[in-house]
Amino acid sequence: MRASVIFPGQPGSAAEVEPYADLVKSGPAARLWLGQSLRVETQQVVAHLAGNGRRVPTGTSVTLMPLRHPLQAALEARSMAVMTGHPVVAGFGASAPEFVSVLNGEPYRKPAAMAREYLSTVRALLGGEGLRGFKLPPLRCPPVEVGAGVLRPGMARVAGECADAAITWMTPPAYLADVLAPALRQGAGDEREPPRIVTVVHVATASPGRDAARLAFLAAGHHLRAAHYTDMLRRAGLEASPRALVASGLFLTGTAERIAERLHDYFLAGVDEIVLNTTGVFLAEGSRSAIGDAEEILTALEEHHDLK
Repeated sequence: MRASVIFPGQPGSAAEVEPYADLVKSGPAARLWLGQSLRVETQQVVAHLAGNGRRVPTGTSVTLMPLRHPLQAALEARSMAVMTGHPVVAGFGASAPEFVSVLNGEPYRKPAAMAREYLSTVRALLGGEGLRGFKLPPLRCPPVEVGAGVLRPGMARVAGECADAAITWMTPPAYLADVLAPALRQGAGDEREPPRIVTVVHVATASPGRDAARLAFLAAGHHLRAAHYTDMLRRAGLEASPRALVASGLFLTGTAERIAERLHDYFLAGVDEIVLNTTGVFLAEGSRSAIGDAEEILTALEEHHDLK
């Protein structure tokens, strides 16, 4: 069981991410995760952190496939491992059809098939195989896991075939155990072990003046307007609303100890790594409060669970 932390937004400078890297370097967090950023580019943030002494395990959850050729994606992932000196999880997502259309003129006709080809190509390049005769020059570096953004069974089966990690957002523990995990095993078949599951969970400790539904809206409002997220929530039997996220525990709030207890449900569902996401607090109160919440919850997890 591992617990990590994600920078809760798109950074406007690399310095904004430094306190979150410090939670990994000197604290209980196992890995620093960053999402796709259209402000300061994610891989360059990692390079900055490594250059100023914050060389920590990192992961991307997730960078968007239409923005990078698989060769560039493999090169960047390997470069992150070289620069940090630590294992990297290079997570990729197919993106929303609307954004793909902005870049390509039309959405992917078969997103799952495209993701299968993309992930397989990145994984092959990182493993020393060629792309139409071209190979990356050999270079010793820490391991790089290829991760796939997974919300629904179709993409879970693809991840089972060709990813090392399945990265999920806002996925209830029961849905993970009953729907996604079997699909991952089905995709893996008898040829390989299914990918490990990494789940990003919205959290905020309870304190006077905090409105959990408002924090949930700030944290997840854009996801609640996206068709692939709302479809996943319906499949899980949930309404796509901030109040439903709070009521169902997808947005976890309460004392740090209570949140740690509820997070254990994810481990019981087969999740290997939980990623704490304090975006709601970050947007409402700023970075200091968000870091404080993450550190408090990580400490509670460390005290009550056998974390790696």
